[in-house]
This record gives sequence, C-alpha cells and structure tokens, in this order.
Amino acid sequence: MGYAGAVAVSSLWRLCSGALRFPSGYAKSASIRFCSTGMTYENINRATIDRIIRVDHAGEYGANRIYAGQMAVLGRTSVGPVIQKMWDQEKAHLKKFNELMITFRVRPTILMPFWNVMGFVLGAGTAMLGKEGAMACTVAVEESIAHHYNNQIRTLMEEDPEKYEELLQIIKKFRDEELEHHDTGLDHDAELAPAYTILKNAIQVGCKAAIYLSERI
Repeated sequence: MGYAGAVAVSSLWRLCSGALRFPSGYAKSASIRFCSTGMTYENINRATIDRIIRVDHAGEYGANRIYAGQMAVLGRTSVGPVIQKMWDQEKAHLKKFNELMITFRVRPTILMPFWNVMGFVLGAGTAMLGKEGAMACTVAVEESIAHHYNNQIRTLMEEDPEKYEELLQIIKKFRDEELEHHDTGLDHDAELAPAYTILKNAIQVGCKAAIYLSERI
C-alpha cells in the first residue's frame, strides 16, 4: 500500500475505534455550522447526509486506490504524469470527505478494507493491458462517479438548495473534475483498449454495486 493509502486507512481506523472523540455532552449541546450557510448538525436530514458522505468518501478512497494501482504499473511511462495529475485531484477529494466525516460524525463503510484491495487490483489490472486499458478504466469509473454525483445534486436541490449550498458546491466541483478525468481518458485512447465496450460495462456494473453497498453498510 502506498503512503497515501496507509494514511487514509490509519485515519479511518482511528475514526472507527473512537480515537477521534467529541467532548462529553457535545452532541446534546452543540450545533455544528457548516461554513456560512444555515446547514447545521441539528437541522440537516441526517439519513441523507450520512448516506452521501459515507458513499462519496468510499468512492474517492476507491478512486485513489485505482490510481495507485495504475501508477504502480505505468508510473514510469509517458502517461505517468497524466495519471499522477488525476490522482492528485482524487487525493484532494478524499481529504475533503475525511474532514466532512469528522464534522458530521459519519462512520465510514465497513467495506473499506475490501475497496482498498479491489481498487488497487482494478487499477493495476487494467494498466497491465497498457495505457489504453488504464484509460478505459478511468472513463468507466469517472463516468459512473459523475452520474452518481449528479443524482446527489438533484436530491439536495429538491430538499433545500440554500441549506445545502456549500455541500452542493463541493459535490459540483468534484463532479466537474471527475468529468475532466473522463475526457482525459478518452483523449488518451481509452476506446482503443481491448474489448473496450465489454470492459467499460463490466467496470460500471461493479461501480453500481459498490455505490449501493457503501451507502448502506
């Protein structure tokens, strides 16, 4: 596991084990205000926010592991800097969701160790097909994530766009960056990967399953 992955797992272990604790009585007396909006710990839809933050954190963690796997195989090739740039953005996404999990006291999915392994295997495995295979994986994953972010944006807009304004801004920004990654994959010959359509569809079926499970457990 790379350094970034080790740090993420260590932080999640502390979160799950209770190492990151709030003062006694905090939940009863405090109101966490989310930046400058009216979104507070007390007035949000807890079920919705828990589900959104948990699954987005898992998704960004999985994306980090995919890019780690790709870099392990292709890091020293001509496409290495392209993958690294996308990975750096995913690291920033993961950092933000780590912060939101602590702010809103959301537990991570119990499937984190599984996504750790599967993400790296998917990234490394597709990279072994060559640059085109890695980029096909990127296109499939980022298209799925962007679609998922769009669903979350609709949910929050329907509930209360003003209350969730800053969370919406975060999700929209990350959605746009995922779409940039998607386009980067296409620009770097993703569609020339062996059995591109089959590979893309298979990866996206896995993404849908990962999203469904991570939202709930």
